[in-house]
Amino acid sequence: LPVRVAFAPKAPGTVRLATWNICGLAAAQKKGFKYYVEAEDPDVLVLTETKVNNEPVDPALTSRFPYRYWSISDKKTYSGTAVLSKIEPVSVNYTLPGHPDPKAVKGRIVTLEFASCYLVGTYVVNAGTGLKTLDAKKEWNAHFEAYIRELDKTKPVIWTGDLNVAPTELDLANPKTNWNKTPGYTEAETSSFARVLNAAEDDAGAGKFVDVWRERHPGLRHYTYFSYRFNCREKGLGWRLDMFVVSARLAERVKLCEIRSEIYGASDHCPVVMELEGAL
Repeated sequence: LPVRVAFAPKAPGTVRLATWNICGLAAAQKKGFKYYVEAEDPDVLVLTETKVNNEPVDPALTSRFPYRYWSISDKKTYSGTAVLSKIEPVSVNYTLPGHPDPKAVKGRIVTLEFASCYLVGTYVVNAGTGLKTLDAKKEWNAHFEAYIRELDKTKPVIWTGDLNVAPTELDLANPKTNWNKTPGYTEAETSSFARVLNAAEDDAGAGKFVDVWRERHPGLRHYTYFSYRFNCREKGLGWRLDMFVVSARLAERVKLCEIRSEIYGASDHCPVVMELEGAL
């Protein structure tokens, strides 16, 4: 990662949130992780695929974020989700209600309740090579769809992290060759995401959600993940898997949502940032 990284300061009266799949915190720390965090200076930072086995004591994080919540997998150096915040939440939850296998949930979800909204950080299950874990992904999606709808009945929701789905053909470089063959771009996965955005007609009273970056950039092909193999980044062969999805009634408070494409080298993913007007 470049040592000198700079971004414009956040707009007055906004909260800055960032999400980044860091492909292992220990590895990212050796590749300039702290330079991004210092430059972005988010109020809330969601980290996915942390691969930590214990809660880290990185001074770059502990001094900046007094409220730190790590969901750590029982499986060593695997998955992992964290929400680091300058703002104290009302409550914290590490579960996915209704999911029959708590071990499969550990390391994949952290929900923070704030005064005006919920923030849900997720490292969503991957459907696996050859779609071998697609059934596990379907199970996760079914329970998550119910969970985010239930939260939305109480307070608006910000859902962010590595969602492990390319929602439309605009969200990956080669849609035709990957359709129903590659994890992240199957009928089961894209339809589940679509149901989050627009509930089924028979789900009376269910609110809508907005894929923020896509709404603000309706025709663009920008990606957040580039495989290290085959020089994918240089060739522009990527996927948009990391995003912010918000309850529709929050969308008008969004003042910025950008993919930090200039952040490379510390991970095979780029961070995504969103600024929200008003307090959480």
